[in-house]
Amino acid sequence: MAEQLGERFGISACFSDLNEMLRAIRPDVVHITTPPQSHYSIAKHCLESGSHVYLEKPFTVSAVEAESLFDAARRLDLKVTVGHNYQFTPEMLELRRLARDGAVGGKPVHVESYWSYDLDDANYVGPILGNPNHWVRQLPGQLLHNVISHGIARLAEFLDDDITELTATAHQSERLQKLGGKEILDELRVSIRDHTGTTAFFCFSTQMKGVNQLRLYGPGGSISVDNGSGSVIRNKSRAYKSYLTYFIPPLKLAWQSLRNALLNITNFVRRRLYQDFGMRELIRRFYDTIRTRSEPPIPYREIILTARLMDEIFAQAYPERLQTKAIANQTPAAAPAGARATAKV
Repeated sequence: MAEQLGERFGISACFSDLNEMLRAIRPDVVHITTPPQSHYSIAKHCLESGSHVYLEKPFTVSAVEAESLFDAARRLDLKVTVGHNYQFTPEMLELRRLARDGAVGGKPVHVESYWSYDLDDANYVGPILGNPNHWVRQLPGQLLHNVISHGIARLAEFLDDDITELTATAHQSERLQKLGGKEILDELRVSIRDHTGTTAFFCFSTQMKGVNQLRLYGPGGSISVDNGSGSVIRNKSRAYKSYLTYFIPPLKLAWQSLRNALLNITNFVRRRLYQDFGMRELIRRFYDTIRTRSEPPIPYREIILTARLMDEIFAQAYPERLQTKAIANQTPAAAPAGARATAKV
């Protein structure tokens, strides 16, 4: 497969052995797109060989591994980032600009992230359900672990490191039950609070099709991003006299929707509207930080916080699975119907 891809893009050197590649090529950057269980060992080896590292999501299996990689990167004066490409779509870049310019009236007081996943693709779901040893099934959070980091990372950007409360509730959808999902959970709801009082809510669902949104609320207004339609809607807190409150706000929302459509048409004509725009923008920025020796496009703090939040979510969603981890080679883990708990992270 590597040779076929090499022929397609004019790449002459293809390898099936990591050590051989690092010795022969000494690459400036290594992109790691293997299953998450191997991310830490491969990334650390690449760093120690002198290469910068781009790691696909989820960054590592645990926050401990994430912190260890960043310690190595700092010690070796190298850069590391994670493939949270949805952070760099045109609509997310616009949200970040609006937030910096004070569109919500100061520090956000509440953030909501919604992330959906379609189980209709049998090419992906079939092997996972049919093979108990599939690498997705072996992750601490199983299907959730492989998908939710995109949505959690959007919350981490606006939360403080000191998380005082986290409550996670997970269960299995009726559709997954019919597909024979066994112990796999595919519906997740998470409530979070940090020590400054900022709250957050995360929803992952395989039943709410096509819902990928971020909502940012502050004392002076709110911003909503819809990744599915590439749109940004800003709501400014303002009182209108009498019945004008029923007319002006809807007209403003209609204008913003029209503006989003016109902007998307313009970006399409200019070839800036395509599925992988966010990935290309993230990679471009990452390479620029390597050249200029500046800070990576995604702060290490956010990547570590994302990993910490995910660790706690999976500890609550799969308590029986974690408790039996030490004897997993002797007896199979129990299959929880769901879990709920509150903990400090």
